[in-house]
Amino acid sequence: MWTSTDRREGVFHIICRYLHEEALRREIHEGLQVIENWNSANSFIFYGRGGEIASNRQEDQELALLALHLLQIAMVYINTLMIQQVLTDDTWWARMTPDDLRALTPLIYAHVTPYGTFKLDMQERLPLAAA
Repeated sequence: MWTSTDRREGVFHIICRYLHEEALRREIHEGLQVIENWNSANSFIFYGRGGEIASNRQEDQELALLALHLLQIAMVYINTLMIQQVLTDDTWWARMTPDDLRALTPLIYAHVTPYGTFKLDMQERLPLAAA
């Protein structure tokens, strides 16, 4: 069983490591940036009412979150296919540096418009190569 003293010592140890080890600080900050990017994408997708769930009913909240997750997954999947298609071009692949590859993420949404009319033809596939 952890005592409050054990917890304080553990926290103190983590803080000392954080202050001493630059690699640990970078790892933590990179992880935080991923989370911030994910939260930003959530706010973009779920833009109504300032990104807040409008209902107090648990069923409505669950449905809203399930819809949000479905849209996130669909967006990341399509973005992954598009990125893969671009990187099959040897010219683009040759331009990628190790830093570019490390920073590459399918969680992008600048190319998506949340407003307006969407024309969806279920009889036509997206012009993306098969994964």
